[in-house]
Amino acid sequence: MIELLSPTDLPRAREAGALVAGILQTLKSRCEVGTNLKDIDLWTAGMITEAGAQSCYVDYAPSFGRGPFGHYICTSVNDAVLHGLPHDYRLADGDLLTLDLAVSLGGVVADSAISFLVGDATPAESVALINATERALTAGISAARPGARVGDISSAIGTVLSEAGYRINTEFGGHGVGSTMHQDPHIPNVGRPGRGYTLRPGLLLALEPWVMADTAELVIDADGWTLRSATGCRTAHSEHTIAITDDGAEVLTVAKQAEHRPAASVPRTPPRPPAAGRA
Repeated sequence: MIELLSPTDLPRAREAGALVAGILQTLKSRCEVGTNLKDIDLWTAGMITEAGAQSCYVDYAPSFGRGPFGHYICTSVNDAVLHGLPHDYRLADGDLLTLDLAVSLGGVVADSAISFLVGDATPAESVALINATERALTAGISAARPGARVGDISSAIGTVLSEAGYRINTEFGGHGVGSTMHQDPHIPNVGRPGRGYTLRPGLLLALEPWVMADTAELVIDADGWTLRSATGCRTAHSEHTIAITDDGAEVLTVAKQAEHRPAASVPRTPPRPPAAGRA
């Protein structure tokens, strides 16, 4: 299914995007050495509830996961790259953490992911991974405009990742969003320009380049959800939701300083999320 928003729907998409971006930036400011992944999930639950929004993850049960997911955010550490299930782990200095969040607000979904290093250590390989995914994301956004094709986005992303020396996995990539989290078109992180679905105003897309340092092969964790690099190498993942407009691509999930709360105002002990069921 491919949905196209009307111009009057775009403000709701902007609100959803601003919420997701603000939550992610607030969480980033709270994550430090010793932070437990379960606490990140609890903080996320509190902010989603306070905003009157709905989690896209809690009751998510696709064929590739051991669902329902049962949590509010994906927390992927080091060799984990996608669908990281929050668990009892305390972050260490130099850990590479990816936070991936999708929320529905006003009937519109926004989806975004950020990767960053925890603490003071800055391993060069990890910095390079993060930078490559961010550059690829920028390239993909630049290729997204009315009349362009999905292959143009995929080619732009893949070119950056390949030139950085990374092999590209095509099992998971970007996708359409709208009233639900995962819609057509699928947007691989490698492709040929001029191929695929033609982009039109009103289309919402989640672009998400991700890489692993020395492999393109994934393995699934014993938890049934977390996807890790097959070699145990580090990984990174960057994602934005964009809207195709008459003027090009509008990035919806960029946080503005005034749009997210300071860390001090985030509830430290929100209700524990249920094992399943919509928040």
